[in-house]
Amino acid sequence: MAAPSPQKALQKKRKIWLLIALALLVATAALHHFTRNVSQARMATAELGELVSTLSTNGVVQPAHNFAAYSPMAGTVKAVYVHEGEKVAQGQLLVALDDSEARSQVAAALAAVRGAQAKLEALRNGGTRHEQIRLMGDIEKAKAARNQQAATLATLEKLHRQGAASSSEVDAARSSLAAQDAALKVLGQQQTQGFSSIDLEHATANLENAQAAYASALDTLQKENVRAPFAGTVYSVSVRTSDFVPGGSQLLQLANLKQIQVEAYFDEPEIGNLAVGEPVTIVWAALPNRIWHGHVIRTPSTIITYGTRNVGEALVSVDDADETLLPNTNVTIAVVLKDLRNVLLIPREALRIDDDGDYVFAVVDGHLKRIPVTIGALNLTQVQIVSGLKQGAVVALSAVDGSTLYSGQAVRRAE
Repeated sequence: MAAPSPQKALQKKRKIWLLIALALLVATAALHHFTRNVSQARMATAELGELVSTLSTNGVVQPAHNFAAYSPMAGTVKAVYVHEGEKVAQGQLLVALDDSEARSQVAAALAAVRGAQAKLEALRNGGTRHEQIRLMGDIEKAKAARNQQAATLATLEKLHRQGAASSSEVDAARSSLAAQDAALKVLGQQQTQGFSSIDLEHATANLENAQAAYASALDTLQKENVRAPFAGTVYSVSVRTSDFVPGGSQLLQLANLKQIQVEAYFDEPEIGNLAVGEPVTIVWAALPNRIWHGHVIRTPSTIITYGTRNVGEALVSVDDADETLLPNTNVTIAVVLKDLRNVLLIPREALRIDDDGDYVFAVVDGHLKRIPVTIGALNLTQVQIVSGLKQGAVVALSAVDGSTLYSGQAVRRAE
């Protein structure tokens, strides 16, 4: 049999290559046909897990019981016996001020009290001893004048009966005797009834004012020597020995650092999530590896302006305070709103919302299906599914190319 000519061989080879190209073209067209409507999407599976929902904000540490000492009056610091960070016992002397002027004020106030007491006692007894002696003398003189006038009247009445005295002289003598009797009666009332009730009230008020001034002077003197009202830590000392301080200047601050709390500032829309008793974690930037724990003990009662924010002030106890957190430090707190275990969860990105409510796109047989869901608690990354999905259900998160997903769309998991 004769061998094929080179021309026929070349034609045959061209046919083979043409068939291969055609096959590749058909395969490409078929692949494009079957995949042109299938989108790549990020997906996740509904699984049981733990969901912790928190609400974070900033706050300032405050002592639960704070003692701040102030200078009661302008003066000189005589001695400072403590330093910042020092632990002190109840009653320990902390700061002493020059108290010479305060002692003078106490002495003057005591003298005023004694004077007011003596004045009131004298009024209750009819006056001072000198006033009583003078009153007795006035009464004796009035009695003598009255007796003399009575004798004069008797003589004139006798003479009138004898025709030796006129009726007008007798009447004048009687009037004079009546006046003497009235004067004697007034002096007798002063001796037996003392001074008027108004005088007594005035004297009593003067005594009370003097006693109040004396108590104030004693209080000032006591504050010139500052003692610890309870055991604690001195966390602020504002003065040094020999400093001159105006009245009302702060000297030091003392607190029990095992009893502290945090004043936390929550933005207005978040206040409704707070409740007394909710657990709290506390972090201080100076010790980032430490966490303290507490709970909400007071929710906000009003809204205030805090910088550029409208906030409510909540109070948080620190249950495991160990004298490490310092007053007036800024901390970050997180209130645990929900702590759920063994609940069905999906990524929050999978949850969608429209006018008909909450829903997800479940992946069923390679296509998206809109499934209405009922949600429970959520946080920044997860959401609890109460109904609508079962464990193991696959949900779509987003299309890889950024396009909008829709119900019925063919999808496959992005690699």
